[in-house]
Amino acid sequence: MTLGSHLTPLARSHIEQADVVFAALSDGIVEAWLQRMHGDVRSLQPYYREGKSRMTTYRQWVDLMMTEVRAGKRVCGVFYGHPGIFAWSPHKAVEVARAEGFAAHMEPGISAEDCLYADLGIDPGRFGCQHFEASQLLFYERRIDPTGYLVLWQVGVVGDRSLARLRTDGAYRQVLVDVLGHDYPLDHEIIVYRAATLPIQKPGIRRILLRDLPHVPLAPEETVVLPPAAALKANLAIRERLAVLDASAER
Repeated sequence: MTLGSHLTPLARSHIEQADVVFAALSDGIVEAWLQRMHGDVRSLQPYYREGKSRMTTYRQWVDLMMTEVRAGKRVCGVFYGHPGIFAWSPHKAVEVARAEGFAAHMEPGISAEDCLYADLGIDPGRFGCQHFEASQLLFYERRIDPTGYLVLWQVGVVGDRSLARLRTDGAYRQVLVDVLGHDYPLDHEIIVYRAATLPIQKPGIRRILLRDLPHVPLAPEETVVLPPAAALKANLAIRERLAVLDASAER
């Protein structure tokens, strides 16, 4: 996620030993740094285009990587953060390669989620933590638990059904706020978070009220975190059942 510091020795080895490296990275500086590690780094970023479905782009990425695999080359795909989190192409490339009889492996990495826990001081085990892609939360009937943390990804493109926009405006975020308003007060303080991608950067942390989310600038890579808005409620019936079991075990 952050230049240099989050690359494991094993991941570095895969990059250095590859015949060709395909890269979808968070920053041009990171890509330039990668090119110092390998002589044949091919950027996947130019395949993005306003008005073009991201799914079309992701399928092109898989085709590009598989073309080189089928040619007998050792191929390494480098994606920022964890390659399997909010990333369709790496999973699909591994699936296709294995289906065609090639050896394929995904090496885990440090994701924006990992950075979020560290930078915001959140322990997901304390109250629990739900994660949703923001548009999916709108498109489907999902159950939100306001007694735990709620993490919303890709809020900058929330509501985009075409998968072709690079961002959506405040009117779309207002729909999200209206949905969240069923479980959270509008004056609930939320966090807009962005992980650092360069060692000289600090993470972006902005605290705003839920009602203000449609009116603040929001980059596509920023994540929205809603802290708990209600206390945990004891399940007395289950506690009584467990007490009976405890008493039985002590006899």
